[in-house]
Amino acid sequence: MAQETMNDFKDEIDRSFRKVKEGDILEGTVIDISDTEITLDLKYYTQGIIKVSDMSDDPRFSVHRDVKIGDEVSATVISTDDGNGNILLSKKEANHVLAWDKLKEYRDSESYVDVKVSEAVRGGCVAFLEGIRGFIPASKLDLQYVEEDNLSDYVGKTLKVKVITADQENDKLVLSAREYLREEADKKRAEMISNVEVGLVTEGVVESLQNYGAFVNLGNGMTGLVHISQICNQRIAHPSSVLKVGQKVKVKVTAIKDGKLSLSMKALEEIAATEITEEKIEFESEGEATTSLAALLKKAGF
Repeated sequence: MAQETMNDFKDEIDRSFRKVKEGDILEGTVIDISDTEITLDLKYYTQGIIKVSDMSDDPRFSVHRDVKIGDEVSATVISTDDGNGNILLSKKEANHVLAWDKLKEYRDSESYVDVKVSEAVRGGCVAFLEGIRGFIPASKLDLQYVEEDNLSDYVGKTLKVKVITADQENDKLVLSAREYLREEADKKRAEMISNVEVGLVTEGVVESLQNYGAFVNLGNGMTGLVHISQICNQRIAHPSSVLKVGQKVKVKVTAIKDGKLSLSMKALEEIAATEITEEKIEFESEGEATTSLAALLKKAGF
């Protein structure tokens, strides 16, 4: 037992005196924090020192807020002696090795991660992930393209993003929040569509016109297609001959398949025609025209 203890002790000594060279990545535990530097216990013959300026590229980084005693930190050796017998380290440099590996994992797994937007720049916004500066293009910030004047509205917001480009060689990290927002919108839309029943008559706004029909926005993110054959009873060459974008229309839900709504305007014309025909039949069945007109007026409350 004593021999085993001595061997264990010998291993610790050997480990504490193993050769450390510049470029190595060491892991240590934070044991002291000051305004200018962080001290690490490296389990070596000496301690590690990281200057605050070598902790992060993030301009929002605060040593007293973001670092705690007991934190485990990985950092790159930039000097084996800082002049006081300590090993000088840089977390920034370690980030550019370890973080890029992590970022590539995020990209390959297509997983979502939370980031906080730190600033608005030309064409998009900046957010830091794993200590690396990432760019979110204006086209990837939201479901719709975000205009330059509105980019500042996103500063300070926390977004769920995917890594779409992680190019270590060119120090290029591109993030996108659009995929998560689209998935959430699709879920919400599917949930609302599941509550829609075939036969529902509602009002919508013509969103776009295609050769094959018109897409009508029913509100709450729901859009359905009125096929060209279901626009009216007349045969038309193109939906634009009877409809225009922005026009309000009444439609009937005729089918729901794979989360898509099929709509009809023609069905409402046919219903109206049937109602008129039925009224006419009832009118004629009254007998003479004068009697029928009196009965119709009476029915109408006159």
